[in-house]
Amino acid sequence: MGIDKERDIEANLQIGPTDQGMVRLFIDSGTTEIPMDFDPDEAIEIAEEIRAAAETARHLGARSGKRR
Repeated sequence: MGIDKERDIEANLQIGPTDQGMVRLFIDSGTTEIPMDFDPDEAIEIAEEIRAAAETARHLGARSGKRR
């Protein structure tokens, strides 16, 4: 399974700081919980990757006529 394959799975994502100075991404899909902790520099890199992916998706959507 790749990143482009659709799945019929619902999950919640929470993002916040921990009391240990880390940034936690917490994924909850009902029966599964996945806490992922990153140091602040790693979290900034992840945020930059998300922003770049969003910009790419925005441009691809505009080309295919799927603008909101």
